[in-house]
Amino acid sequence: MRLKKGDLVAVLTGKERGKKGKILKVFPDENRVIIESLNFVKVYTRPSQQNPKGGIAQVEGRLHYSNIQLVCPRCSKLTRVGHQSLADGSKQRICKKCNEII
Repeated sequence: MRLKKGDLVAVLTGKERGKKGKILKVFPDENRVIIESLNFVKVYTRPSQQNPKGGIAQVEGRLHYSNIQLVCPRCSKLTRVGHQSLADGSKQRICKKCNEII
């Protein structure tokens, strides 16, 4: 998966189309991510000691990674992610539009 926690992404499809947010958590086995303040879903919670009444809570839902795209921090455009090997042998992610390291 080429997206990481903390990346700024834009949603391409669905009810949140056009909105931008930061990735909070990545689930690489399921190809899904959770984005800050987007795609809220209702979760029904049972009564517990912390929440004795239980009830309905709203939390961020997961989005499939094919429905989002990275926003380059340098050129501020939607971009694809590429990889480049540096002189010391390490790999870095790069923006395909401006060729800057992400």
